[in-house]
Amino acid sequence: MTAKLIDIKENGLHVAIEVDSDGDVRLVKFQPLGTGVDRIYANVPENAKGTQHFRLVEVQAAGFCQHVHHGPCYKGTEPGSLLRYVSHKDERTPYGRLVSMTQHYEGLYVTSNLQFFDGIPVVRSWTELENKEEKDGRRYVIEYVSSFALTGLETGDVTRRDEQANVYIPHNTWFGEAQWKKHTLNELGYDAVNWASVKRVGLSETGTWATCNYLPMGAFENLAARTTFSWQIETSGSWSWEISDKQYHIYIQLSGPSSLQNGFTKILCSGQRFESVPCAVACVNGGFEESIQALTKYRRVIRRLNKDNEKPSIIFNDYMNCLMGNPSTAKLIPLIDAAAAVGSKYFCIDCGWYDDGPWWDGVGEWLPAKGRFPNGIRELLDYIRSKGMIPGLWLELEVMGIKCPMAGKVSKDWFFQRYGEPIIDESRYQLDYRNPEVRDYATAVVRRLVEDYGVGYIKMDYNIDPGVGTDLNADSAGEGLFEHKRAYLAWLDAILKRYPDLVFENCSSGGMRMEYSMLSRCSIQSVTDQEDYLKMAAIAANCMTAVTPEQAAIWSYPLRTGDAEEVIFNMVNAVLLRVHQSGHLSELSAERFALVKEGLEVFASISCQTSKGLPIWPTGLASFQDNFISVGIDCGTVIYVAVWCVREDGVFEIPLQKYCSGEASVTCIYPKAFPTVYTWRGKERTLTITMQAKTARLFSIRQD
Repeated sequence: MTAKLIDIKENGLHVAIEVDSDGDVRLVKFQPLGTGVDRIYANVPENAKGTQHFRLVEVQAAGFCQHVHHGPCYKGTEPGSLLRYVSHKDERTPYGRLVSMTQHYEGLYVTSNLQFFDGIPVVRSWTELENKEEKDGRRYVIEYVSSFALTGLETGDVTRRDEQANVYIPHNTWFGEAQWKKHTLNELGYDAVNWASVKRVGLSETGTWATCNYLPMGAFENLAARTTFSWQIETSGSWSWEISDKQYHIYIQLSGPSSLQNGFTKILCSGQRFESVPCAVACVNGGFEESIQALTKYRRVIRRLNKDNEKPSIIFNDYMNCLMGNPSTAKLIPLIDAAAAVGSKYFCIDCGWYDDGPWWDGVGEWLPAKGRFPNGIRELLDYIRSKGMIPGLWLELEVMGIKCPMAGKVSKDWFFQRYGEPIIDESRYQLDYRNPEVRDYATAVVRRLVEDYGVGYIKMDYNIDPGVGTDLNADSAGEGLFEHKRAYLAWLDAILKRYPDLVFENCSSGGMRMEYSMLSRCSIQSVTDQEDYLKMAAIAANCMTAVTPEQAAIWSYPLRTGDAEEVIFNMVNAVLLRVHQSGHLSELSAERFALVKEGLEVFASISCQTSKGLPIWPTGLASFQDNFISVGIDCGTVIYVAVWCVREDGVFEIPLQKYCSGEASVTCIYPKAFPTVYTWRGKERTLTITMQAKTARLFSIRQD
């Protein structure tokens, strides 16, 4: 066949796909437009200077060879390397340009999709497999398929490729979400030891907590070219990404579950199809911050249209540092009054409303506890409505406690199983949403809450992780988990279509599945369960790396025994993001209550701007070890910056010349009446603040 080059210049990106005369398809360029640093091949053999090792997709199947010294890496795959060009499509979708490349090998057809987004330097990528082989009933046992594969991340001297990049690792854990660390490749143990290695720099998660250890994200900063790639894998199940090398080139591959990392195998029989999880890759001229800003724009485009994100409002939730899962009518009435007084739109009754005693291992029926609500829960929900708020309830609708009366009555096929035995995690069964009876049960629960109780807000929590998956009616446990996740998302889509104004909050012990297969559907993410308001600052400052600000719910929970500065610190934690108000507001002094109300009024006045702005980190990403922390949202003509002093008094200098091009006026907008010592050096465009320990402030920098 005739060789061809498909050259794409879209939205500040330059992407080139090469098809050689043998039909071999290679992704040979994926970079920002205007990148001017070439590869230097000094002291490199001639056979390493071409693009013959650049792949568009990697696919490994059982019974096929995996070439090269690969170790734990998915390079040199078969039938991936045997695929040959069939056709391609270049079309428009509502998002922008979509390029789809189809290859095949003996009946296995593989289509790589690159969806561009108008005005945003981000590509969404996913892979489709179809077995069209009819003879002999041939099947393909798929062990790995990449959603995105790019070789040639490096520029400059390829023999020194280990010296020219930083990799950002997004650590995540319960109480400690979104804690990124920047490393050189050498610090991660990767060194350019020869023309190739088997060293894999990568992350993976296995199970139903997709962000238990890490966010399904990462970033690669090319120091030679001054470009940055940032990516997100969009799944609430297992996933993996890897960076390694081959023939002097650094490559990156993103995927959903694999056999080696996640116990996943998919048997593709004749006539069957499989689609990988989608991922998004931002590629910018600039650094980490600019790449996250590109992902922020992308997240807003792919998100389900909903009124809650268009005009963010205040949620009061009775859990954190408040009722802590022990609600009752008597306890809730004063909280409802106080929440209405500070301007809350939603009042959500959190866990515990369905059981009079210890409830952890008995959940599943989701009926109101008579002892907690002597006159019924509807009386309380009606009272919330009478105060001008929308009532909400907490659910954990993907599990059933082992002591739930239903558990012994339903079929065992309702639950995840391995080797014929139901999986029990923390005294709960995992419900299998591939089962239509499970979906019908879940739909009935939501219908009752919405139509009978008048609930307009559901906090959907999820607090177990049953491991690799279920092998019931599955090719592998990992494949069972994969299909369950697809079924759950389809169920959620159906619910939101039925109740389009219902607000869904995504929660999983805080941020244990903080990712965009969920957040493209749910309007709010519960970022964390952190109970220490001082530690909350580092989480609040970093969470916009993973979530748009208007979706990132951060707790503000004034303490019973705190002081005015403690209230202010709590409010600054949340006011640039999505306020999850809690705490015993009805027991606060008049001064402290007024500070809560003032903070929420500031949120209400700026949230329509911040919900369209882009995150900035003037002093870098935060860590729990930092004494001074800052984060901002650039809204164009005005920048809002939150600052914290966590442990020791001192002077905090914040450089803003990157974001301010001319004259600017600086104001401390919260709190207004408290003394704040600061100076603005207009020529240097630097804000200097004298701060005491355990204090926080919110500033506006308005460009004239």
